[in-house]
Amino acid sequence: MIHLGPLPGSPGFAGSIEAVVEDGVKRAITLTDSGFPSLMIENFGDIPFYADDVPAVTAAAMTRCVAAIAAAVAVPLGVNVLRNDAVAAVAIASVTGAAMVRVNVLTGSMETDQGPIVGRAARVIRDRQALSPDTEVWADVLVKHANPPPGLTLEQAAADTWHRGGADALIVSGSGTGHAPDLDAVARVRQAVPDAPLVVGSGATAENLGALWEHANHVIVGTALERDGRPGAALDADRIGTFTAAAAALGLW
Repeated sequence: MIHLGPLPGSPGFAGSIEAVVEDGVKRAITLTDSGFPSLMIENFGDIPFYADDVPAVTAAAMTRCVAAIAAAVAVPLGVNVLRNDAVAAVAIASVTGAAMVRVNVLTGSMETDQGPIVGRAARVIRDRQALSPDTEVWADVLVKHANPPPGLTLEQAAADTWHRGGADALIVSGSGTGHAPDLDAVARVRQAVPDAPLVVGSGATAENLGALWEHANHVIVGTALERDGRPGAALDADRIGTFTAAAAALGLW
């Protein structure tokens, strides 16, 4: 995961889009040179987040960052427009060639710190088909930093997202950024939807990678590679080396 710095229009923006782009490209090169086979890019620095429709300037800035990273590295890229603007993510993917988009809420609804977020699968999947049919939709199941409506089980949410939402892969995360998912939850999603590619979306470390890999097809890692394990901090060469060594020991590359 590449955590971009604050983009234009966000409260933390420091005034230079060039600096944000340069940092994103530098992170991408460092990670790919370390052996990571693909990258996900998100506007992590844009707190507080809009629930769904981000301003046009955010989509424009994300497009610039993703395009610059695509020109610098030769690995598949993913796009996540926080908090849940999958329509913008698909549009960005369509003009940058991104291989996937991450959607925090594709079906149903979740109560979040941005208020209620309602999935827009009908729009997202149709836009993907029209604009970028080769781009995969990776969708969270009961996304982090959120609570499901009463009565919705993990298994039902997974089945709905896969069978009715049109997702190409399902993501299971912990309760927050950098928090590992309960292994039981990962196993339950795998059992409920055995045909779905399963992605661990947060909390992967060198220490738990083996246990996560017993259930998952893909692992997204960000915080564990950053200085002091702080999301959004600078990349840490020692942490990257420890993680890649663990991945190599498992035969992941």
